[in-house]
Amino acid sequence: MTKKQKILLDILEQNGWDVFSHEMLLSEGSLSPSEIWETLRFLTKNKIVIRIEKGKYYRNNFSDENVIACFIAKKSSVAYWSALNMHGLTEQFPNILFVQNIQRSDKFKIPETGLTIKFIKVKQEKIFGLKSYGYGNHTWQMTDIEKTIVDCFDLPQYSGGYPEIIKGFYNAKLNANKLIRYCKKTGNHSITRRLGFLAELLKKPNLDKFIDFSLSTINESYILFENGIPKTNDINKKWKIYVNLSGEEIIGMAKSIY
Repeated sequence: MTKKQKILLDILEQNGWDVFSHEMLLSEGSLSPSEIWETLRFLTKNKIVIRIEKGKYYRNNFSDENVIACFIAKKSSVAYWSALNMHGLTEQFPNILFVQNIQRSDKFKIPETGLTIKFIKVKQEKIFGLKSYGYGNHTWQMTDIEKTIVDCFDLPQYSGGYPEIIKGFYNAKLNANKLIRYCKKTGNHSITRRLGFLAELLKKPNLDKFIDFSLSTINESYILFENGIPKTNDINKKWKIYVNLSGEEIIGMAKSIY
């Protein structure tokens, strides 16, 4: 091993950088830009470090895919169906890692791992309600339970669909104040109304305050309970919702084998 290769690996070791970028190595200051590129070419060719994409790498003995995924894009957090599963709210395990971020919207396969990430791009104002896990260079974020529920009803196509998110909502221990705060920040009254209707139908404990808040957001327009399926004549006038999934269907989804 050459002196430069040893220096670069020592930099990674001393800083605890199992996931790193070209910019991080430059900022450390021990090697010139050309020395960094030359050394990285050798290390990646010999799979001592793995190139994620241009300018981003991870060490070959590092395997925390959540850390790698959240390192790739700015303001990233594990979210939607992946967060629903990690919070223990569904037994269904998605074969894609869903990551919310402000930078990109694409599918990406992490080299050498076989894991596919689906990046979902959202506006900056939708980045809230996050919990941090790990430490130092191994830190990654995930939406908390209340934010996960709100996000899943916002974009159910990334959340396993209504059977999964209804079951997740039913099994979640939710904080009414936090749910109110998050619905206000999201600003989507249709989501708020659907969640309030569900909380009442499923008799969710400790959500009376949230149900009252949800009722206060109702305007004159009627909405579908589930978008993307036909409207029915079953109308809940209190909530001004076309209940295009019957109450029995909804309760069946909520109480399915868990």
